[in-house]
Amino acid sequence: MNFEEIKSAIESYMQKDKKLFTTSSFQSHSLVLLHILSRIDNSIPIVFINTGYHFPETVAFRDKVVEEFGLKNLIDLRPDVPKFMQRDSEGRLLFASDPDHCCYLNKTQPVDNLLLRHDVWINGVRADQSAVRKTMKVEQPAPHGTVRFHPMLDWNAKSIYQYQKEFDLPKHPLESNGYLSIGCEPCTRKVDPEMMEREARWYGMNKTECGLHTDLVSK
Repeated sequence: MNFEEIKSAIESYMQKDKKLFTTSSFQSHSLVLLHILSRIDNSIPIVFINTGYHFPETVAFRDKVVEEFGLKNLIDLRPDVPKFMQRDSEGRLLFASDPDHCCYLNKTQPVDNLLLRHDVWINGVRADQSAVRKTMKVEQPAPHGTVRFHPMLDWNAKSIYQYQKEFDLPKHPLESNGYLSIGCEPCTRKVDPEMMEREARWYGMNKTECGLHTDLVSK
């Protein structure tokens, strides 16, 4: 979808009094959607899923981008379960022993609760990012009668780069250090030359998604 198509779709939702929100990890490639939304309506809620494990550089970059783009409604979404309760039977934090459950408590569960209060989740997934995302559609049903809207689904790395260049978008400060897919600090590593972008997440584990794009899609 191009800018005008995205704008038309979002305005159509608004005319139907739909409650919208978007989530963002504030990685470099994520800024394209945020910038597009800032040009359409800068009051759309921008949800930062604050797991408590983000790089400090990500949090500082988030604040810089919000100010630069003039975004009016940043929501710092935190988990309901405190960290001292996120441990296994041996006392280890879950990211070290059960990353799927860690992601559920810190990401999936909080967003699932958020869906109860909204109608449309504007989501920046791209089909070229993973096998799971390649099967998605521009509009898909989500839990609690909500809709997932994927305006960036047919974009690719080249079109993201072109938009970044056209509008001179800032880059995440860790990108120059070899981090291309940036999530929680314990589960993110630098990308090796032979690796695909998202292989740097949950490296060495049989895991490529956190659950947001697998559990929060109605089958």
